[in-house]
Amino acid sequence: MSVAKEHPFAKFVRIIGRGPNLSRPLDEEEMLEAATMIMKGEVEPLQLGAFLCILRVRTEVPGEGAGFVRAARSFIKLPKDAPKVDVDWASYSGKKRQLPWFLLSALMLSQNGIKICMQGTEGHTEGRMFSRTALEHLGIPIAGSLAQASEQIKSSNFSYLPLANLVPQLQEIIELKPILGVRSPVNTFARMLNPFNAPNEMQTVFHPNYQDVHRDTAELLGQKNMAVFKGEGGEAERRPHKPVVVQMLLDGKRTEDLWPPMLDDHDYEKDEKMDLSHLDAVWNGTQENDYATGAIIGTAAIVLRLMGRADEPNSAIKIASEMWENRNRDKLLLGT
Repeated sequence: MSVAKEHPFAKFVRIIGRGPNLSRPLDEEEMLEAATMIMKGEVEPLQLGAFLCILRVRTEVPGEGAGFVRAARSFIKLPKDAPKVDVDWASYSGKKRQLPWFLLSALMLSQNGIKICMQGTEGHTEGRMFSRTALEHLGIPIAGSLAQASEQIKSSNFSYLPLANLVPQLQEIIELKPILGVRSPVNTFARMLNPFNAPNEMQTVFHPNYQDVHRDTAELLGQKNMAVFKGEGGEAERRPHKPVVVQMLLDGKRTEDLWPPMLDDHDYEKDEKMDLSHLDAVWNGTQENDYATGAIIGTAAIVLRLMGRADEPNSAIKIASEMWENRNRDKLLLGT
């Protein structure tokens, strides 16, 4: 009786899955090889499920994150005339308690000449409102490709590029959540793709213990400027009634800001209606909403601090407040 030949990917499952005493994390080069096989479809479904679940239970380490991102980036081909993007903004969680006010932060910043690529995903978790849905409501075009995202950024300083139109293999893995029952490590890794190689990365987490993984992975990848914090619902949105610790890389140096609350600490309840028309109303000024305004200004302020437009939270908030006051209320995107 012949012995079956071991599958080439089995060694990676064995390294991370041999139990508490014998298993270990993959190093960066091992993960690069493993992730490249995954991206090429050279892995059996059973192997992929085991691999993802083991990483999820154990929690990914920065070297694994860097190796996976490097592999995924090798499948991204930028157009030759791609614009220089200022901020890469990850949007992967969706919202269920509050409307996605951070979208208005990004659009406000784009009106002030800051070029933003927002990349993300949708549909992997029931009961959440994802960025694409809100942007389509606002009449913001969705990029169908990197080339289209490039043109949108050139014309309006903003583009939303779904992961399915960037690296479809990763979107397929994220959509395994209803089958696996838990989120995939790809949810962490995909946030760091930064397809336009923007000098500033805006990231957030739902679980604070993941902040170090994001920052340390970015450092391994050579990212000079990035911010990561616990955002509302896991999205890159400031909770204005709570203090927040923002971990950053500023010109390659680790730093940390404690941002004090912007509002009294009322018990802000879940927005049961999640009525998208409120986004329009707050933008054009027909509706007053202290929570929304605080979230919009507070989130934009973190971006400004990340970009070096301010050297501490209060001055960043002041600049963001002036931008909000002077926004073009009749148009969300300029140049369109």
